[in-house]
Amino acid sequence: MTPSAASQPPQPRDFVGYGPRPPFMTWPGGVKLAINLVLNYEEGSEYSWPEDGRNDNWGEYNLTSSPPVRDLGTETHFEYGSRAGVWRLARLFDRYDIPITISACAVALERNPPFVEWMKTRRHDLLGHGLRWIDYTTMERSEEKRHLHEAVALYEKLLGRRPLGWNCRSLPSVNTRDLLVEEGGFLYHSDPCNDDLPYFLDHRGTEILVVPYSKTLNDSRYLVAPGYSNPRDFAEDCGSAIDYMLDESDETGGRMLTIGIHARWMGQPNRASGLREVIEHVKEKPAAAFMRREDIARFWLENHVGFERRG
Repeated sequence: MTPSAASQPPQPRDFVGYGPRPPFMTWPGGVKLAINLVLNYEEGSEYSWPEDGRNDNWGEYNLTSSPPVRDLGTETHFEYGSRAGVWRLARLFDRYDIPITISACAVALERNPPFVEWMKTRRHDLLGHGLRWIDYTTMERSEEKRHLHEAVALYEKLLGRRPLGWNCRSLPSVNTRDLLVEEGGFLYHSDPCNDDLPYFLDHRGTEILVVPYSKTLNDSRYLVAPGYSNPRDFAEDCGSAIDYMLDESDETGGRMLTIGIHARWMGQPNRASGLREVIEHVKEKPAAAFMRREDIARFWLENHVGFERRG
């Protein structure tokens, strides 16, 4: 049963943020635009008939409904991501030697040991993405707490390290922030999608650093309308955002930009060509650079008090 509005914990909304005077800053090395490329790795942790008595609807098609029987087609779309797609992307990241953030569900990693071994040998950072890729919005608080705790323990078991940030499947619950504070050990939170810069919020007396996520430049748009019909659409959309933010950086100062991709979608060869185009575009821009989410968070924590305020 969906909880009533009166029963849900208060979580104030902020429509102002930095307002007309955001921090005027520059990233390390004189970089004006920090681009965080996030690989969402979910394959094997999604809803499935054997485990949940329901199918997921985000395979190769965004299905509005699913038959009340096992959907082997959607299951194998997910399997493509773990069997082939993630390795095409891994080769691409290795070839261009760029740092990325891997937003991975713990159970998905558990089901792909070779990918875990690859992660151990690379410099990419880990963003917590849930125990499984399921909906937490209506989950009981105690159940969400168990999932969070088990996920952190499983990350530590598999990788020898825990995630320092957190980002749920699409929608956090009204309890998620509370549970992250209660669990402890997090450097930042990435469920909000409401700014171009990190910021701090007060959550019941606890200061939380938010490194905002974004769903604007995201390969899920291959599955929705209006969206991307071909790899050039994705490359042009990303390129337009990159160029615009660089053009305005003398006026606004440094900014960050999130690009979100998925192994089962961007790992397809046609779509990977569009991502390759974006990477090459960034490589041609001295004022833009790929940065890990953890590095963005640490830089902000260590330097934000010295950022200039203009206007």
